[in-house]
Amino acid sequence: MRRGPKPKGTVKIGWSPRFAYAIGLFAADGCMQKNGRHLNFTSTDKKQIELFKKCIGIKTKTGTKYSGAGNLAYQTQFGDVGFYRFLLDIGLMPAKSKKLATLKISDEYFFDFLRGYFDGDGCSYSYYDPLFPNSYRFYISFISASPPFLEWLQAELTLLTGVKGSMQKYKDRSYVQLRFSKKEAVVLSQNMYYRTDVPCLRRKYLKVKKSLDVINSRRSGEIGRHATFRS
Repeated sequence: MRRGPKPKGTVKIGWSPRFAYAIGLFAADGCMQKNGRHLNFTSTDKKQIELFKKCIGIKTKTGTKYSGAGNLAYQTQFGDVGFYRFLLDIGLMPAKSKKLATLKISDEYFFDFLRGYFDGDGCSYSYYDPLFPNSYRFYISFISASPPFLEWLQAELTLLTGVKGSMQKYKDRSYVQLRFSKKEAVVLSQNMYYRTDVPCLRRKYLKVKKSLDVINSRRSGEIGRHATFRS
């Protein structure tokens, strides 16, 4: 049987800080159709869509859609057999939300990947403890509907940095949370934002930076008692 031409890829596949960051974003908010070719990336933040496209080198249209609850979101869709197969090879798959587990991410680019996942399904928050006014709390957390994925993430972070975090499961929620408190959150922040020019959502970076500035300054009046910052 005569073979047809090799499918021309839209995405230039090759590991780099930008590419690993985009993979982290896709692990959080991407969707692979079951036809083996088409992919979709959706976010409520239009800047995140544009950043994703820039990092994987595509110029597809950014469209809009609404959830069942009527909430506006942005999306981009494209077809790329080679990129689709690449994603399968590293551990991603269609309908991944509850099936995601171990991914093939090298140590060299792990924190770029982590920063991407953080921008998609992570958050930071900080506040002064109401019982201990001079005690400043800072947390970094990641969520997923798949416990095995967060268990893998936790194991990788322990191996690379020694941080352990804690897994929190909720009876009334469809997701689990991996949370890191003050000292460990600082370690993760420093590793995720190892340079000021790494690709990231600026608003999340600035909120993390503000928390780190308070911790480094050791001045209780920096942001005001009981102030909370969420990304």
